[in-house]
Amino acid sequence: MLAIILVSLIALISIFALVSGKTYLFKAVAYNFADIDDYTIFPNNTVSTGNPQPLLVSADLNKTKLPPDLDSLLRKLETVSFLVIKNDQVIMEHYWDGYSDSSLSNSFSMAKSITSLLIGTAIKDGLIGSVNDPVGKYLPEFNEGRKKELKIVDLLTMSSGSDWDESYANPLSVTTEIYYGDHANETAASVNIVKTPGSEHNYKSGDTQLLGMIIEKVTGKSLSSYASEKLWKPLGAEHPALWSADKEGGNEKAYCCFNSNARDFARIGLMMLDSGRWKGNEIISRDYFEASVKPCMIPDEKGNACNYYGYQWWIYPDEERIFYARGILGQYIIVIPSKKVVMVRLGKKRSSKRINNTFEEVDQMINFAKKHLREL
Repeated sequence: MLAIILVSLIALISIFALVSGKTYLFKAVAYNFADIDDYTIFPNNTVSTGNPQPLLVSADLNKTKLPPDLDSLLRKLETVSFLVIKNDQVIMEHYWDGYSDSSLSNSFSMAKSITSLLIGTAIKDGLIGSVNDPVGKYLPEFNEGRKKELKIVDLLTMSSGSDWDESYANPLSVTTEIYYGDHANETAASVNIVKTPGSEHNYKSGDTQLLGMIIEKVTGKSLSSYASEKLWKPLGAEHPALWSADKEGGNEKAYCCFNSNARDFARIGLMMLDSGRWKGNEIISRDYFEASVKPCMIPDEKGNACNYYGYQWWIYPDEERIFYARGILGQYIIVIPSKKVVMVRLGKKRSSKRINNTFEEVDQMINFAKKHLREL
């Protein structure tokens, strides 16, 4: 009986997918849940390297031990990479489950922070006038109705006021469609503006995809090509990255799916640790850096001032300025300027427990850096 029900359900889903044109449902059902190795099921565009600049490795590598509670939590959450850099040197580096310093892993929404950086480089290059420019200046489909009210800064701060449905469990949600579908830009541009832009912070992946569309428009390049030119090559990445696309030769998923390794992700953290510079060379302007990691303070859905999000970067509520990129399965680039520390954690799960308005593992990693790395 159970088998009959299951077959009938699959048949109904298949008929619905074909009739409605939502053929992405076949892939959504087949793979069910997002995974850190999803680059193997999607087409990918390559983010090329230039001249590699190997990271400095401390002579005291791994001499500092993880506290038992943090070690246990990282293992419980199926961590595959954990890297710590202090004073520009790798002082801790651990891998699990067959992963290494060259293994690719999906960053999920850490890609949002990367897309924000590319907006910053486009502004620095003079290709975008200002974050206060209307989106319609660059995307004609946003030059009518309430869409004309939308500004780039509203997308950066996740306050577009759009009707995007950020639902991960619902196979019919627009978020599922953009992840498994093959028309990412069209899906993102199909939103309606239902609230005044800039009036409410509400996390929406579609906002970031629109930022990606702006970058493509002003540069005339793919996101992967522009990321190679402005980030991967200048930062001396050692391995090419893969940015998953909606189809072969298609558009990258700007909100998601930048695939790399812990060491190369750490370069982004080191650049942000130096206020947007890499070895003295300005990647983004100091003003854009400061705005990126400053709480936007826009009221969120609960009416509370958003003190935890800037320009696609998360902010740790603390007396010190601490900020981080974050992916849905516990992918993190954490930057602690006062300790000159960058931490990267890649893995398969994140905790369901929250502390200080962030996930348990983030809180524990930050406390580890504060308490145990101060003398190094």
